[in-house]
Amino acid sequence: MADQPPFPTTWTHTHDPFRSFYGERIAEEELAAAMADTADTPKTILIVAGHPDDGDAGCGGSAAKWAAQGHRVILCVATNGNKGSGDPTMDSARLEAIRDREQRAAAKVMGIREVVILPNKDGELADTYEFRGQLVRLIRRYRPDRIVTHNPYRWQHRDHRITGQGVLDAVWPYCRDRLHYPELAQEGLTPHKVPEVYLFAGFDGADADVEEDITDFWETKLNALACHVSQFGPPEEMRQRWLARRQERQGEENGRMLERFKRVEYPV
Repeated sequence: MADQPPFPTTWTHTHDPFRSFYGERIAEEELAAAMADTADTPKTILIVAGHPDDGDAGCGGSAAKWAAQGHRVILCVATNGNKGSGDPTMDSARLEAIRDREQRAAAKVMGIREVVILPNKDGELADTYEFRGQLVRLIRRYRPDRIVTHNPYRWQHRDHRITGQGVLDAVWPYCRDRLHYPELAQEGLTPHKVPEVYLFAGFDGADADVEEDITDFWETKLNALACHVSQFGPPEEMRQRWLARRQERQGEENGRMLERFKRVEYPV
């Protein structure tokens, strides 16, 4: 351990109060070179989203692109989404079943074959040892080269913030150190070091380090989002809303469709 940096080597969020410990923003040319070197190497990519539909909205085009490139893409949803409805006739049990079907249908559209929905209720996610253990188990099981999740330092749904923070904590140090969750060794799940985490940067792309050009997968993203009728309503209305949001950014993106991320790099 003595020869390893004590903290992640790169932290891209400018508002992190401990940024001085994590190091400065990685140089763009260094990041581009590192990504080019591994672009053709098949990766295991684990997406961890707070609710059904969050992963599709945050990185649906990228997920479809990565799957089409031959990478193994796994989607984990941290809660069952059983509270997100304004329908007065809806109940939590029925909504949970609906959202499960919607998410699995959307994953199929994106080319994602593996979906894990954790047994946590919508709106009740907490920063607990148990939740981190769920994430550590998944990471040690799938052994991802990259994890994609929410940025916990942005204002958003509490479940999103807890999910993002839980992932970052699980990656470093809980998943790495064998004395954390030692019971997992009995399942054959040994420590794993995750090289990088991508954090959703949203439409504004604030402080993003990575851009994925999803122009060729924009329709796939929309088709995946259209599966979530319980959240977005009729598919055509949903498409019009998303198209309007993207058109607002056409000038900045030169006609391309982009998804942006903050990248956190860890020593492995």
